Parts: sequence; C-alpha cells; structure tokens
Amino acid sequence: MTTTIERVTFTTLAAIIILMTTTVVRADEPLTADSLPAAWTYTPEKFQEIPGGADDRWWSRFSDPLLDSLIVLGVERNYDLRIAHRRQEIARAAMNQARAAWYPTIGVSAGWTATKESGATSRGASTSIPTESYFNAGLNASWEIDIFGKVAAGVKEKKAQYNASRAEYAGSMVSLTAQIASTYFTLRSQQRLLQVARAHCDSQMKIVNMARARFEATLASKLDVAEAWQTYYSTAASIPMLESSIQAAINSLGILVGEFPPEAARMLAEPGPLPNWKTEISAGVPADLLRQRPDIVEAEMELAAAAASAGIAKKDFLPTLTIEGTVGTASRRLGDLFSGHSFTWSVAPTLSWTLFDGFSRKYQLVSAREQMQSSIDSYNLAILNAVGETENALASYDASLRHIEIVEKLCAQNEEALDLAIKRYKDSLSPMTDVVNAQLNALAGESELVQAQESALSSLVTLYEALGGGVTLSE
Repeated sequence: MTTTIERVTFTTLAAIIILMTTTVVRADEPLTADSLPAAWTYTPEKFQEIPGGADDRWWSRFSDPLLDSLIVLGVERNYDLRIAHRRQEIARAAMNQARAAWYPTIGVSAGWTATKESGATSRGASTSIPTESYFNAGLNASWEIDIFGKVAAGVKEKKAQYNASRAEYAGSMVSLTAQIASTYFTLRSQQRLLQVARAHCDSQMKIVNMARARFEATLASKLDVAEAWQTYYSTAASIPMLESSIQAAINSLGILVGEFPPEAARMLAEPGPLPNWKTEISAGVPADLLRQRPDIVEAEMELAAAAASAGIAKKDFLPTLTIEGTVGTASRRLGDLFSGHSFTWSVAPTLSWTLFDGFSRKYQLVSAREQMQSSIDSYNLAILNAVGETENALASYDASLRHIEIVEKLCAQNEEALDLAIKRYKDSLSPMTDVVNAQLNALAGESELVQAQESALSSLVTLYEALGGGVTLSE
C-alpha cells in the first residue's frame, strides 16, 4: 500500500511564509524550533539504521495469512477510514472550486420587456404615453483579473488543505492497520492463555487424583487433597474470564473490519499460534520521519495553508480589477431580433479599492498571522512527538525481547521444579505444599511468557506505526 502525498519542502515552505508574511517570519528564522537529532538515542544491534525505515505492507512480515486478510477487509470496509476518504474528496472539490476563480463567469439571458410611462408626469401632456416593448437576448460575462495573485493564493491554500486531508487519510490507514494487528495479537494471546489454563487444569487434576489415592492409602492427609483441589479450582476460575476476553477481541476485530460478531467469530474462533515476534527493523534516522509520518505531513500542509491564508489577508488591502461585458441583441419585433442592426454590446472594466472598513482587514490579517504561528507550533510539536514515540517504541521492543529470553529460562526452571516436586511427593519426601507452589509457579511463568510475546508483538506494531506505518510519503 503506497500513498503518494504532494508535499512542500522546507525550503519552498519557508519561501512561501517569507514572501507572504515578511513581518512575521524572517528569512534567517528556521521553521522548526530545534534541529532533529542525527540518530536515535537507543539503537541496539536488533535494529538496522537504514534510511527509509518504514516497510510497505509491514504486516506481511508476520507471515500470517489471516492477519493479511483482516487488514484487506479493514481497508475495504472500515467506516472510520471511509469517513476520512470522504473528507479527502470534500477537500479535493474545494480545491477545484478555488481553481474555478481563474475563469470568467458567463451567463445567458433572454426576455421580453414592456414599459409604459404616465402622461401626467410630463409637462404639457395630458394623455398617456404609448407602451414601449421589445425582445432581448444575449451573453453576459464577469471576470476578476488576478493581478496581485489573490486567486492564486486561494488556490494554494485549498491545495495545501487537500494535501493535508490526504495525509490525514494516510494517517487513518496507518492507525487502522496497527489497531487491527494489535487486536489480532491480543486475540491470539488470549486464546493461547486459555490453552495454557486448560492444559494446567488437566495436569492439576492428575495431582488431585494422586492426592486422593494417597489419602485413601493412608499415605497422605485430607489436607493434601484439599490443597490439590484448591489449586485446580484457582486455575479453572480464570477460564470463563479468558473466554470473555476472547469474545471481546473477536467483536473488536469485527468492528474494525466491518463484520458483525457472528461472521467475525467464524473467521477467528479457531485458535492459532502467535506470529513470530523476532524481526529486524529498519529504524532509519530521525529525519526520515518527515517523509514517513502522515501526521507530520498533515501538519506541514496545514502550515502551508495557514501561510497562504495570511497571504490572502494581505492581498485584501490591494485593489481588484474586474471586467464585465455583455453582447446580445434587442428588437421591438421578434423577427428582427437577429438582424444586423439589432446587436448590442458593452465592456466595463472596473477598478475597486476599499480605503477604509473600520480596521476589519487589519484584524483579519492579525488573526491569519496568529493562526500561522499556531500552525508552526503544531508542526514542531508533531515532530517532537514523532521522535519521542519512536524512541519509546525502539526501547520497548528491545526490552520485550530481553524479557522473553529471561522468562523462557524461568519457564524451563519452573518445569524442572514441578517435576522434582511431584517426584519427591510420590516418594513422601516433600509435602503437597511444594507441589502446589511449583504448579502455581509453572502456570504463572507460562502465562507470563505468552503475555511477554504479545507485548513484543504490540511493541513491534507500535514501532512500525511510529516509523510511518509502511505508508511512503513522497513529493
């Protein structure tokens, strides 16, 4: 999925602001508050520092056909994405409407006119004056000549707003794909946790049977049986809540892809494995975010629109030149309407200049300049947030991988401890308490491992989203 956004470079954008609002932005004043860092603060060996870090169709790296299908469905059917697309089309229409101001307005008129004056208003007349009537038809045109570039500035403003809406649509696409992937990983982890809980229930029931057999053989006390049952029911109690979480995740995915719960359940109810959470990330450098992040492009385009709006406000102080003209025909008799001597025409160039309007235009310009300064602040904030989000995602993903490595070792030790505790209990060398503790530790460790794997996948999605989400933004 590649979305091409027409964008304005820093140099061009700064030139627009300087030309239109020289009293606000000096030529030597930078657009951003601070220079972007040359590299990420934290780039461990798992990340490749390659320019252009965002991967197109990043979700395909997980090699999960069902995830691919869900994202295709979401792009086609998600209503939030459709709404963003409608806003883009509205902005496109507004841009084309602004371009229409370059052309003259032409109209057609035809009619019949009859007039009769009162004879009582004329000196020396006592009878009414005869009725005058005639037919007419013609074309009329009005054209505002864009001498000072006001129309061009208006088109530039609407074009920037259109590009901002395209970037907004790309941002909605990034957000949607990330949300689908994160929810899908949550579903798979909950299904895996349910499998873990059921498997431990089965193994814990074997311990219950063992404790009962030992009690019946007078090799163990009734307390051993009660502790075994306590452990079993503690694990079984988590199953209904896990099933509820699974259904909630299925319903959430259904909403994201535009499907009702029954259809979503048919696609997703069957448990599946968690995708591979280990992958190399092309993190790139911080400057790459300027062309990869749709929110930064959107802020840049909104800044360009605000600069153009400030230019329009300045041009309101200048005169306007309008040319109005008509060409047509008029005749008393309908049959003579197109005869040679019935044609009429007129041309009326008009130069108008508002000299005083109660300082309305002055405050309009002040408002436009402040809006532009606000857009500059929003642009800088978008860059700052983008760098911070990426730094956090890089650190979070690396921490998740290291966490998984440690928990895997913990699970191995828990399994060994459980086997030893059961063996010692069979040989009457340790109490049931040791078995119970080992069972609980094994369950907790395996559950933590599943959650750690989901956390790594979620951090990976967050990182892809922070890097621009696979949407290539180019000029």
